Amino acid sequence: MTGFLLRTGVTALAIWIASAIVPGLRVEGTLTLLVAAVLLGVVNAVVRPIAIVLTLPLTLLSLGLFLVVVNAGMLALVAAMLDAMTLAGFWSAVFASLVVSAVSTTASWYVGPRGQVQVLIVERRGDVG
Repeated sequence: MTGFLLRTGVTALAIWIASAIVPGLRVEGTLTLLVAAVLLGVVNAVVRPIAIVLTLPLTLLSLGLFLVVVNAGMLALVAAMLDAMTLAGFWSAVFASLVVSAVSTTASWYVGPRGQVQVLIVERRGDVG
């Protein structure tokens, strides 16, 4: 449960940062951020794999770059489900999905497989040399 809440918080933070950076993305309120984070998780778990399989030829031809468009589509789908979240257009969705992906990936480096924040401490023992 802690892992789910932590990852939802990270995704909500990523969407908030994207709304602050990308001019075409607008999110009204903290509750909308949290609902958008949960919906984005559900959409990425259910719809995204289907979209990836259906667009596999385009993804292969573009050497994987079409996945950026798929991610933008998932974010646009979430925005379409929420009245308090709007995306201005295709490029806003692309840039917002890039920001959300970058922030989520960076934050996930610090979250372990069980959803716990992990810190690596390296202790040197004795002299080297």
